[in-house]
Amino acid sequence: MKNYTITVNGVAYDVTVEETAGGAAAPAAAPKAAPKAAPKAAAAPKAAAAEGTGKYRVEAGAAGKVFKVEASVGQTVQKGDAIVIVEAMKMEIPMVAPEAGTVASIDCQVGDAVEAGDLLATID
Repeated sequence: MKNYTITVNGVAYDVTVEETAGGAAAPAAAPKAAPKAAPKAAAAPKAAAAEGTGKYRVEAGAAGKVFKVEASVGQTVQKGDAIVIVEAMKMEIPMVAPEAGTVASIDCQVGDAVEAGDLLATID
């Protein structure tokens, strides 16, 4: 068995791997998060209403990083207004309001890594 530390999106995981009879490596156990040395910087508090409280969801259209949050909780928006800007493949992609309404929650922060389909905000 061999032990490795693998870092994915800034999170370190300790992984134990053992060789099988065919020579291929297989994980011996599910990876567990390794303790972090120290936080890089204090995270800004979320603009908070309860997460996911709105009727309409604004979801990430692609994997990337939250570049900018354009709206705030309580702000009135129109259909198509940019709510969050996601940076993906060196492009800034606006995630827009699917309907007109009021921003109920912002569920991300600048710098957050997101996957396609992740909840970014909700609108009532």
